[in-house]
Amino acid sequence: MTFLSAPAEPPTRCRLNAARNPAVPAREPCKATQYNRRMMPQVPQTPPAEIVPQPIRKGIDVSINDKHYRHTGDPDLPLLWYLRDVLRLTGCKYACDDESCGACSVLVNGKLKRACMLAMQDLADQHITTVEGLVDSDGKLHPVQQAWIDEDAILCGYCQSGQIMAAVALLARKPQPSDADIDSIGNLCRCGSYPRIRRAIQRAAKTMQGKAK
Repeated sequence: MTFLSAPAEPPTRCRLNAARNPAVPAREPCKATQYNRRMMPQVPQTPPAEIVPQPIRKGIDVSINDKHYRHTGDPDLPLLWYLRDVLRLTGCKYACDDESCGACSVLVNGKLKRACMLAMQDLADQHITTVEGLVDSDGKLHPVQQAWIDEDAILCGYCQSGQIMAAVALLARKPQPSDADIDSIGNLCRCGSYPRIRRAIQRAAKTMQGKAK
């Protein structure tokens, strides 16, 4: 009958050092191994007599892309930075910081607004839509977004999320906008993609009216 011996203990740093240094006895207890194997002291656990619920932290409640959020920080924080730095919704772009270029355009209760000039304290219980919120739950693009692709309206792309939000707001007011209506949007495009933007808005208007070829 053959008896199997217990597996040899794997070499530790102390044993390896002992093997390299004949002056150290091979069977000398390894202090590191003893330290690692010792029982750690257990802190006694005393359960509380009762659990007292804490009050809900006060803040500013907003709905962004149909999701509820509560801002508990500086009430003067611009919406632009709440979207970008807190929620990581970076489609809203920082550019002019004085409401003149439109790169940070969003919809507030369906109305076109500049996020750089909106303080969070003025948005309590408001419904905000960013360019990320235009996509359907199944991933289908908004007709304006699709028209932007079809007409290749994007050049550098920096201002285009704001342009798209402005176009969505325009088509909500005027389903069949004229060229003058489109030109009155006022969002700046530093690449000069205005002719393509106009064609994209016209295409989106036809699609939304069921007239796309």
